[in-house]
Amino acid sequence: MLYAAVLVLILVTLLAVALYKVRSVKKRADFLVAGRTLRWPVLVFTLLSSWIGAGSLFAGGENAYHIGFAALWQPAGGWVGLVVVALIAGRARRFSQFTVPDLLEARYNATARVLATVAIVASCTMITSYQFKAGGDVLHMIFPQVSRTQGMYIIAAFVIVLTGLAGMASVAYVDLVIGLLVTLTILVALPVAVENIGGWREVRRALPADHFTLFGSITPLTAIGYLLPTCLLLIGNQGMYQKFFSARTERDARLAVFGWIAGTVVLEILIIAMAVVGSARFRLENPREIIPTTARLALPQLLGAILLGGIFAKVISTANNYLFSPSSNLIHDIYGRFLRPGAGDREILVVSRVIVALLGAFALIQGAYLESILRAALYAYTVYGAAITPAVLAVFFWKRATTPGAIGSIVLGTLVTIVWNLAPGWKEAVEPVYPALGLSILSLVVVSLLTPPPSEEKLKPFL
Repeated sequence: MLYAAVLVLILVTLLAVALYKVRSVKKRADFLVAGRTLRWPVLVFTLLSSWIGAGSLFAGGENAYHIGFAALWQPAGGWVGLVVVALIAGRARRFSQFTVPDLLEARYNATARVLATVAIVASCTMITSYQFKAGGDVLHMIFPQVSRTQGMYIIAAFVIVLTGLAGMASVAYVDLVIGLLVTLTILVALPVAVENIGGWREVRRALPADHFTLFGSITPLTAIGYLLPTCLLLIGNQGMYQKFFSARTERDARLAVFGWIAGTVVLEILIIAMAVVGSARFRLENPREIIPTTARLALPQLLGAILLGGIFAKVISTANNYLFSPSSNLIHDIYGRFLRPGAGDREILVVSRVIVALLGAFALIQGAYLESILRAALYAYTVYGAAITPAVLAVFFWKRATTPGAIGSIVLGTLVTIVWNLAPGWKEAVEPVYPALGLSILSLVVVSLLTPPPSEEKLKPFL
């Protein structure tokens, strides 16, 4: 009963925040970038909440269940990426656009915008789909009479409504509430879980010794295969750039990155540690559920209910962000750019909400066929990271990059990832990120060097 009450309270709170913010949405910029009014404390928590979702709590937990602390290689990619992000956050805000394809068209051309939009929609709807699946798992855990599939449908409907209400404004302020809740709760919950399981000595005794080593049972090549997709996703992340575009000033964007770095490192370590601790006690048919299971069975009821509610809220937050991101692309980069360039704000807002609903349904269909959240996460991260990130980094760091080089990079990064994942046995032999990223960068560099350099006019906005 307590678990259900906490869950309902969280859902009502999130819906109330979104309904409150919907009053401020009058035009396109309000929906897409919150009117460019977000201050750095809000940005810190919306960046943190959008980054840490089912990929960390369920895929990361599943990985930690199998290989222990070596699972930190996956989130460590984000930490490396954040170092790069710290260098470009202020410059991204100075550009003051709406989406990543805005950057790519300004630096390259309209074809780059369209191809990037296709890659972003493919990647982000996959990420949204496994948030729905993870949310369904949590609902089933609290309400056993609700199947995992039914729970997935319920979560999808709630997220679609939440996202469609106020766009970036609802996303950012919902994230603020969730980020505070989860950060404070897990700081308290981990030491309590360790104590209730019998202390750290019992955790060490119950698990293989390699669960506490740098690489565990995986090879260094596999470890880098976990790190690279996460790193690339973060650096090129559409949702991150939209939040920088939503910042009140360049200073707010820069300060937010430093808060995000601190919060991400602390929370990701705590999440993996919680999964390792739980795996010392519980043997599960679905290892991805190790963290919510630990919250429910290894903590006092009230603390467990709050942490489980926080996990649930995190999943909703990330689904909210990754559903909003491709919706923004289709609204701004396709509909507003090519189909209806003169569309007014009222029309854009109506179409925005229709697109949110359609993409939410598409993500739900994908979720129905998912088996492993970990594999789905690595696939989605690789599509995005190999297709988008090299071209985005070249916008800020390589003046010699040309339009044909960028287009070749986006196309190869997308196609190689898809083909490698579909070919029988290929992804088991070599992680898809290696061929996809390698060919993407090779195309960007070689084709750029073989074609005429960009004009000063193209480069001027980014210098």
